[in-house]
Amino acid sequence: MLNTETPAAQHASLDQYPTTELVNVLVDDQFKAVEAVRAAAPRIAAAVTAALPRMEAGGRLIYVGAGTSGRLGVLDSVELYPTFSWPHGRAVALLAGGSDAMFVAVEGAEDDLEQGAADLQSVNVTRDDVVLCIAASGGTPYVLGALRAARAAGALTVGFANNPDAPVANEAEIGVTLDTGPEAISGSTRLKAGTSQKIALNSFSSALMVRLNKVYGNLMVDLKATNAKLVRRAIRLTTFATGADDESARQVLEQCGFHVKVAIVALSKKIQVEQARALLDSANGSVREALAS
Repeated sequence: MLNTETPAAQHASLDQYPTTELVNVLVDDQFKAVEAVRAAAPRIAAAVTAALPRMEAGGRLIYVGAGTSGRLGVLDSVELYPTFSWPHGRAVALLAGGSDAMFVAVEGAEDDLEQGAADLQSVNVTRDDVVLCIAASGGTPYVLGALRAARAAGALTVGFANNPDAPVANEAEIGVTLDTGPEAISGSTRLKAGTSQKIALNSFSSALMVRLNKVYGNLMVDLKATNAKLVRRAIRLTTFATGADDESARQVLEQCGFHVKVAIVALSKKIQVEQARALLDSANGSVREALAS
């Protein structure tokens, strides 16, 4: 029996726990998710290193999963645009059962090996793409079908699984095993297995964006100010990085479409927005290099 499906012996009377103890058990069990990701950190780092040149060459991140794993892939993909200005077309999420499965479980969709391959092929995968295959069990047919099609197309494959020696991790070029063990509620991998996947995906994509010069210091300077909250955040980031007052920061941000990177370079070097943009272009988007030039 898979670790993720094995009943946790220490919680055989879970349904009889007092409510406070029940909640504490469920919360405390989540700490094992952090431990599992920490143990897998070298593999996640290897995935970032391997993915970087492909992203620099114009490749895409393609997330593949079913159920909770697939939904977590969708979540990571959609958050890259507002957080890092990563283009929508370069973060693709494939979910077993299609977009409807985001909200309603599509029974049997995860068991379709051929559909996984077909869905992957439908997005015209290339050698510059990075395909992130996510499966708690590590043997989901839909995900394996997509993984094998991705490898056949020459894309980089990264497999995330919550059981040791799982096919998704073994067959991927870079396997990431998040060994979270049995769940407090037997087999419910939306619990700590899902938490570990969220942490792993966050860590992978965020580290990758740092390496792509989307961050200056620890400031997210390539965000998209698509609402009032993000406009205020853009102003705060600019004032923090430059020491400018709010009004000066806003004025320059308005001139550059609220592109924080450009505003920081323009204000710091006391140059025009277009000059700042040109410096960033020549520095491959690195604020630090643009400021030093």
